[in-house]
Amino acid sequence: MRIKLIAVGTKMPKWVEQGYEEYAKRLPREFSLELMEIAPGNRGKNADIERAIRKEGELMMSKISSSDHVVALEVLGKTWSTEQLAKEAEGWQMLGRDVCLLVGGPEGLAQECKQRANQQWSLSPLTLPHPMVRLLLAEQVYRAWSVIQGHPYHR
Repeated sequence: MRIKLIAVGTKMPKWVEQGYEEYAKRLPREFSLELMEIAPGNRGKNADIERAIRKEGELMMSKISSSDHVVALEVLGKTWSTEQLAKEAEGWQMLGRDVCLLVGGPEGLAQECKQRANQQWSLSPLTLPHPMVRLLLAEQVYRAWSVIQGHPYHR
């Protein structure tokens, strides 16, 4: 199974890139994590925010195949413990499809991305900085894999 982390935002701080890469490289090929960055829409003075969100959504949708299982990261989504995430990941493996984790921009995901999602997952009711979300997702995917494998990392 390939997990595609499709996230709005580019030019992350070095510590985010290094942290993300550290967890992604620990995962085996059959449970790989691949980052796909989406350029954020224009949010300057007098910007059309709705247009920016739509453009981000179009770019995200272009990265998703019709057979992918899509999980939208949404504040109002379901919260999962680490053990619940591991069970979800086992279910994803059983599907035999790639999984897309969608992380929107500052205003969230485009409506079409939410509608395409098979699941909605909330990391926290807190507002998290986008760079931190990437790193947190990579670590949690690795942790879920370690739980599935009975690896001691989770202890």
